[in-house]
Formats: sequence, structure tokens, C-alpha cells
Amino acid sequence: MRVLVVEDEQLLADAVATGLRREAMAVDVVYDGAAALERIGVNDYDVVVLDRDLPLVHGDDVARKIVELGMSTRILMLTASGDVSDRVEGLELGADDYLPKPFAFSELTARVRALGRRTSVPLPPVLERAGIKLDPNRREVFRDGKEIQLAPKEFAVLEVLLRSEGAVVSAEQLLEKAWDENTDPFTNVVRVTVMTLRRKLGEPAVIVTVPGSGYRI
Repeated sequence: MRVLVVEDEQLLADAVATGLRREAMAVDVVYDGAAALERIGVNDYDVVVLDRDLPLVHGDDVARKIVELGMSTRILMLTASGDVSDRVEGLELGADDYLPKPFAFSELTARVRALGRRTSVPLPPVLERAGIKLDPNRREVFRDGKEIQLAPKEFAVLEVLLRSEGAVVSAEQLLEKAWDENTDPFTNVVRVTVMTLRRKLGEPAVIVTVPGSGYRI
């Protein structure tokens, strides 16, 4: 899952991004509304964690732009105000969910994951295919009932492949969904991660390489 965190309190923004990355999400961070508009014009995000009171371009205007563009991106709006009227106004602007500050990080993570499941065809909370069971909320992976320990990027790649439900996923798509914008697109990081993931999942191999196209399960 790829997430954009838009928050002008830099320490908070960086802390949220670090926490979400530990949950195997690819996270980009910006600190004002203008930078947010620039990013959503370039990258395809599953969820935008959007502070409402932003400099340069207000969070309300960022939300309006996402809706205007008809993007599938879901918006989790943050605000220092917990008033019902503010929550209603934010939802009417196009936000999909609303979280007042201060918040528990576990709740933020749960809400981001819930929104991520709604970005395309609705998917179950637990993904299962070819004997593999992946629970994004618990960060658990099992194969034929045996738990598999995965690093965050390995987990993220496996989640993207399972979400594709048998369709081929290109290396470029994996790079976009599992890594942030600071990753060099010309590295072999996708190939190496897939190789390591195959080894950990064991035999028989369930990740199939489709020459010239990508990978599928």
C-alpha cells in the first residue's frame, strides 16, 4: 500500500511515516498543501493522510482537488478540532474518514488499512491464495498453517501480489506500491526482494515470473 502523509508539523509527520513504514507501507511525506498537490499529480496513492490546516494550500482544497480529479485515493483527514461540525464539514469535502488530534497510532494505522481496502475492488481483511494467508492488520503470514517471518518490504510485495488476485504485477508496479519515491527505479531491489521472498515461502514456489511482464501468484 502506498500512502502520502501531508502534515505541517514535521516531527509528527516524520513519526507517522516511520510508523507506517514499519507496518510495511510505502510512505511519502510532504509538509504543505502545495507539495501535496504536486505529489498526487505524479504518484498514485492508495491513501492520503491529510492535515486540514496546511500552509500554502489548505487541506480542504487538497481534498477538493483529489475528488475533482476522480481519483480512487482515499482521504484520512486530521485536525486539531474534535467538533462534530468540523468532522461533518471535512467529510462533505470528500474525506473518507476523520481523525482528531491527538490520536493513538494504532488507531491511525487501522483506519489507513481500512481505507486502503476500499481503493479498488473490495477485498477481505485477510488475503488468501495458493495456501498463503496474509493478515495486514496483524502483520502475519502463514503458508499451509506455518507462520513465515518476513521483513517489511517482503511483506509489502507479497501483499501487492495477493491483492492482484492472480493478475501479473510488473516490477514497476511493485516498485510504485511497495517503495517510496526516494527509491532509485534503476536498482534491482524488486528482483532481489522477490528472490528472498520466494526462498522464505519455500517449495513449491508460488511466485511465478512472467518473462517480460512481471510476477504473479
